[in-house]
Amino acid sequence: MKNVCVTLSIAMLVLLSTVGLRSVRAGSPPDLPAQSSSVKGVVKFDGVVPRPVHINMGADPTCAKLHPSGVNSEDVVTDKNGGLENVIVFVSEGLGDRAFDAPSEPVVMEQKGCMYAPHVVTMQAHQKLDVKNEDQTMHNIHPQPTNNREWNKAQTPGAPVEETFAREEVAIPVKCNVHPWMHSYIAVFKHPYYALSGKDGAFDLKSLPPGTYTLEAWHERLGTATQKVTVGANETKEVEFVFKGKPGA
Repeated sequence: MKNVCVTLSIAMLVLLSTVGLRSVRAGSPPDLPAQSSSVKGVVKFDGVVPRPVHINMGADPTCAKLHPSGVNSEDVVTDKNGGLENVIVFVSEGLGDRAFDAPSEPVVMEQKGCMYAPHVVTMQAHQKLDVKNEDQTMHNIHPQPTNNREWNKAQTPGAPVEETFAREEVAIPVKCNVHPWMHSYIAVFKHPYYALSGKDGAFDLKSLPPGTYTLEAWHERLGTATQKVTVGANETKEVEFVFKGKPGA
């Protein structure tokens, strides 16, 4: 009888450990077959880079103190080789009716130096957005979606703001009603297959199931571009998106 009790206790511990592990992993990207694929590449800008708008923060002494000479807008940012930053690359078609849990870890968006950081935020539907105010002045975060609930919240220094978005939307413009120069974008997806191009324009879509997909690249000012790609098991494909400068931009 004693041995039976010990065996049952061990079995129960194993079961509880498994449940706990699942709860931790529930919001992570799904466990995919070992034969998963990836698509990586770079986003380029071709043409004359538009001159950034110079931002004067004199309207708020706290902000002006942080940036005595002002700052430049971040709507078109490139490196010396033409790599284009802040482009969202994502799977727009090809996943079928697959469903994915939202990650358990929140996405953090900071109001720091009277600017939004990062300038472009990517997240999944129902994932928590944790907005932080690192400045010694009041901010106001005001997303303006067309496919989600609009909200508008004032935020004093250090006060918490947490929200979620229920539906996919690329991308939601965000403004601060207190500081008119502050703007950002939040892209919400129903799956985990998206990436944001870095300072050199590079991106990496990892752990894709083998298949044929339509990839879309989105930029706040330059629009969108698409291309199809087929990846096999354990294969990595490389692609390139090129955005051309618009006349008068």
